Amino acid sequence: MRLFGRIFSLGLMSCPAIALATDPGAWTLSVDLRGKRLEGFPLQATNTQVSLLLRDGQMVEFSPNEVRDFKRESSSFRPFSAGELRAELLRAFSPQLEVTGTGHYLVAHPRGQGAKWAERFEELYRSMVTYFKVRGFKMREPDFPLAAIVWGQREDFLRYAAAEGVNLPPGVIGYYSAMTNRITLYDLAAGNNDSESWQQNAATVVHEATHQTAFNTGVHRRFATTPTWVVEGLGTLFESRGVWDSRKYPRFEDRINREQLVNFRAYLKAGRSSPGFMQIVADDRLFRTNPLAAYAEAWAFTFYLVEREPRKYGAYLAKTADLDAFGDYSSQQRLADFHSIFGTNPRMMEADYLRFMEGLK
Repeated sequence: MRLFGRIFSLGLMSCPAIALATDPGAWTLSVDLRGKRLEGFPLQATNTQVSLLLRDGQMVEFSPNEVRDFKRESSSFRPFSAGELRAELLRAFSPQLEVTGTGHYLVAHPRGQGAKWAERFEELYRSMVTYFKVRGFKMREPDFPLAAIVWGQREDFLRYAAAEGVNLPPGVIGYYSAMTNRITLYDLAAGNNDSESWQQNAATVVHEATHQTAFNTGVHRRFATTPTWVVEGLGTLFESRGVWDSRKYPRFEDRINREQLVNFRAYLKAGRSSPGFMQIVADDRLFRTNPLAAYAEAWAFTFYLVEREPRKYGAYLAKTADLDAFGDYSSQQRLADFHSIFGTNPRMMEADYLRFMEGLK
């Protein structure tokens, strides 16, 4: 029997919805793929593609025709423990990198820099959990240990990204991949904590760790078509020190992302249409045609919502986090979901939104 049919007979539901790795309905499929034996939970299967969530949190996609042998390995699915993932990272990156673990993170990094990197990732995780907890948004524990790879040289970073099939725009120093569930970046500061370059390191770590935490704690759903403004609005929101380090920087002014505020005001002067936020709510085209403006709008509108409409924003995040994995999310449905939370008078919201942004100092 062909793999597609056999997977369904082994227990995969026909509805292509992702389950948590800890769900009792999850089970383990073992396959021989491209010379490697892989174990994972099959998230979906069609005649042309299988999506397999591995025990380390990565997802692989392959054609059923590529598989030489397969079997139901277990009636349950058990993610890697921190110790198992540490061993996997060491096999992949030692001796060039060493691995340091914290409560939720395992970080592969240049030798001798463990305290510098691992604790910063863990601190950002804790700050994000606290931020959402005090706003009434319930986050769950990650199903997998969170992993990050820090390269000492840009050349190594680019080589690794290319091997992953990631096409990076110029100037990018780090990224989070929903496929691997890992953050990858390189150290601009070359090990120097006091250099100006470390500030850019920090901004990248904050932004990408926000994505990773959100996709692993139920704020976003991995493999669902989450609107880009929701994902990037949250990432740029947390770049501000008053958001990710509110204990040390408690003032309202510290929560403003100054770079994005400048970009947003430039976008207004350049002839932004009204109500402009509806462009990014309806679809993601602006992120392709004018990414600078799109990121600025995403930050500005997210900042407005968390400051002025936090309960509604939390309800909207919960709605987008409930989207089906691997499903389409049409512009019509995006608008309907938005209006169901925020109402059907975007021009009134636009007026309040722009007054709020104009008052920022």
